[in-house]
Amino acid sequence: MSRYLLPLVAVIGLILFLVVGLKRGDPRALPSPYIGKPAPEFELPKLKDPEQTVGSKDLSGQLALVNVWATWCVGCRAEHPFLLELEANDTIPIYGINWRDTRPEALRWIQQLGDPYVASGFDGSGRVGIDWGVYGAPETFLVSADGIVLHKHLGPLDRASWESDFLPLINGEGSMQ
Repeated sequence: MSRYLLPLVAVIGLILFLVVGLKRGDPRALPSPYIGKPAPEFELPKLKDPEQTVGSKDLSGQLALVNVWATWCVGCRAEHPFLLELEANDTIPIYGINWRDTRPEALRWIQQLGDPYVASGFDGSGRVGIDWGVYGAPETFLVSADGIVLHKHLGPLDRASWESDFLPLINGEGSMQ
């Protein structure tokens, strides 16, 4: 009988460990090592004109969003109308990093759905995304005028997350998260 009891106790213990771990915190909260630190330097060919580049130098001196997106990303399609709304209201400059995609698909996406980006860099290999600590698209970073990452948002950006997570930081009311 004890031969079966020990494995049963081990399995029950493992289940309890996993349940407690899942209930602790937000499972979508994967912190960025760059919060409160300088954003990673990057330079990518522009999506629309590969002869030109977009990168860290373009963000300098202004509060900006860096949005990591891809055409294969369902969440990116869900957040796209909100990004267009931010752009139409001239709320904040948005720079895109088209991540692990193909240029023709990305260009078709922008042409069909609209382009909310000041510029979008093409990161077909995913190298820059890795440098930024991207886990998956979409991810959006708020970068200060002096190049410090103030916030990282995982998943589709929407009005609720904009108002609760971004606006307090933009208005200087919140602390870095």
